[in-house]
Amino acid sequence: MKAIIPVAGVGSRLRPHTLSQPKVLLNVAGKPIIGHIMDKLIASGIDEAIIIVGYLGEMIEAYLSENYDIRLTFVNQQKRLGLAHAIGMCKEHVNNDEPVFIILGDTIFDVELSGILNSPSSSLGVREVEDPSRFGIAITNNGRIVKLVEKPNEPVGNLAIVGLYYIRNSDSLFTCIDSLIRENIKTKGEYQLTDALQMMLEKGESLTTFPVNNWYDCGKPETLLSTNEILLKNHSTESSFPGCIINKPVFIAKNAQIDNAIIGPNATIGENTVIKDAVIKNSIVGNDSNVQHVFLDNSIIGNNASLSGHAHEANIGDFSDIKLR
Repeated sequence: MKAIIPVAGVGSRLRPHTLSQPKVLLNVAGKPIIGHIMDKLIASGIDEAIIIVGYLGEMIEAYLSENYDIRLTFVNQQKRLGLAHAIGMCKEHVNNDEPVFIILGDTIFDVELSGILNSPSSSLGVREVEDPSRFGIAITNNGRIVKLVEKPNEPVGNLAIVGLYYIRNSDSLFTCIDSLIRENIKTKGEYQLTDALQMMLEKGESLTTFPVNNWYDCGKPETLLSTNEILLKNHSTESSFPGCIINKPVFIAKNAQIDNAIIGPNATIGENTVIKDAVIKNSIVGNDSNVQHVFLDNSIIGNNASLSGHAHEANIGDFSDIKLR
């Protein structure tokens, strides 16, 4: 089965980190966001993926091609006109009526997919949320979707679509996307996948839901850090360094150098990174960085960064050279 993964976004809410690398390559619990997604898809039986790239897409292509031995097709979305537009660009790479599984590239999830990928009807992953205005909302009756509303201004329900879509009849989806674009039907200025799915409903397509309780958002610094904390519970490494204290859970790359430091809990330390005379907890430090003489809490340090000074909270991007005094 094919997966479709849109990862063309700029990730503006995660600047400065996304100024030099795409959001899906940010390190969470020792692996890029898209690495966690790919591992789950492959374990569920996905053997081919269509990746929709755009901003810094060549970096995503290089990472996936070097690390995953499945068939990969890359589609370049030069103009970001909405999620439905992005999915519609994949039409020529999907056979008629072939089922597809769509997953948004900033959605790390923990759901058993085997039963869902064999469902007799299309099904959308959902969960209850406190702020429905940020999501596409599914209105259901006896387990079946009767209406879909994209980011409603008025309350219609709190069952949010969380970025996982099993589409049994892909031909119907692409036909509806074509209609949206041809008729220039937009919501909030974009061609929305939710609107295409609503059009499928109106044409008689059966849509059901499946619960997604373990769904982790990586779209903002605070949610990236909270996702790092959650994932470390199952991805913690066993590490020890002379003269250091390691408070699990942590992920410390094998070739990281740790000297006179306290690491953790909930800290990720990247490849070839040097930590000296420092305390780091609830934080992510990228690859090839140097952190000395600081106390870091709730911080994100990019790749190839140098940070030294006293106790501070920091959120600095790749290739930075910061001295805190």
